[in-house]
Amino acid sequence: MRLSRSKIDLYLNCPKCFYLEVKKGVKRPAGFPFTINSEIDRLLKNEFDIHRAGHTPHPLMTAYGVDAIPFEHPKMDEWRDSLRRGITYPFPDTDLIITGGVDDIWVNPKGQLIIVDYKATAKVGEVNLDAEWQIGYKRQMEIYQWLFRQNGFEVAETGYFVYCNGRTTQESFDAKLEFDIKLIPYKGNPDWVEGTIREIWKCLNSDTIPDQNPECEYCNYANAFGAVDKKEVKEEKKTEQLRLG
Repeated sequence: MRLSRSKIDLYLNCPKCFYLEVKKGVKRPAGFPFTINSEIDRLLKNEFDIHRAGHTPHPLMTAYGVDAIPFEHPKMDEWRDSLRRGITYPFPDTDLIITGGVDDIWVNPKGQLIIVDYKATAKVGEVNLDAEWQIGYKRQMEIYQWLFRQNGFEVAETGYFVYCNGRTTQESFDAKLEFDIKLIPYKGNPDWVEGTIREIWKCLNSDTIPDQNPECEYCNYANAFGAVDKKEVKEEKKTEQLRLG
């Protein structure tokens, strides 16, 4: 069974949603596709690939003093394919194959790989990693670092987020959206990964649905909807009984 980075994050966000989706096939409602973000992702990959082929640092790396170049490897396209391939690792003593699709990898003069993830948004002010919900970004980085280490690579502790922020203060649109790009370092600590995977394996081998995260908006909506639906059914039955005398 393939267990993706996103499914691990789903388990940490709500074990009940994870169990229902992965074991029972009951998925959360799908969100809207982030088409602009996907296009930015594609353009960034194309841009960094130019420097990958030339073995030269990207100007962003030079501007931020990162001594590295984009990493060239025959499996680069495979590692980027999160839906079908990605970087994989069969977890010992389980039937789980852990997978993840990276955005980019750089390499420093020591031969250490630097995990890189692209992000895009449009907000007033500087982008950062300070919001509580951005714990998912940090976990994502740490899982990728862990995966590459399990595949025998030496991985630098510090990875980078290439964060694109659309400018919202332009006087006119002129059929184009301009971005400020910031390089944000993050020192990952993947020590939690293996313990979490063991928890997930135990969860998947249980016949008991785990408790929900009390703050899970999906579960709370389903509970509220179910309660209202049951109440209406009871009221309809009561009205029918009164009508029939």
